[in-house]
Amino acid sequence: MIAIGSDHAGFEYKEKIKQLLDTMKIAYQDFGTNSTASCDYPDFAHAVAESVSSNKSQCGILICGTGIGMAITANKHLGVRAANVESKGAAIWARAHNDANILCVGARLTEWETVAEIVKIFLSTAFEGGRHEMRIKKIHSLTNL
Repeated sequence: MIAIGSDHAGFEYKEKIKQLLDTMKIAYQDFGTNSTASCDYPDFAHAVAESVSSNKSQCGILICGTGIGMAITANKHLGVRAANVESKGAAIWARAHNDANILCVGARLTEWETVAEIVKIFLSTAFEGGRHEMRIKKIHSLTNL
């Protein structure tokens, strides 16, 4: 199950991503928003991040104007590694080296065709593990500060 959410600026891309997930036969839960009416992105970022953090969802996708606010908010949750991605290459590295579990994209910064490819890459790229595993473990460990 994929958790998906957006604010008003990302609403149209969220709806397109849901259609893409349907064609890929991937289950998702939509945490809102449900229109282009102005709203607060943290509300949706927290809902998606909580679903991922609690293992109710295997990963998440968040969309706002830039992806930045969503990533900042989502990364406040334990176990979440939200990556703000604007390119196909970044999508590969976010998953392969950083084991990112929430994809954040900016509808005002990235063309739809690129976002569609980013989503496909993010969902199909595996974490490489190995030398990256110990680095990932350090992200949420306060004993390494």
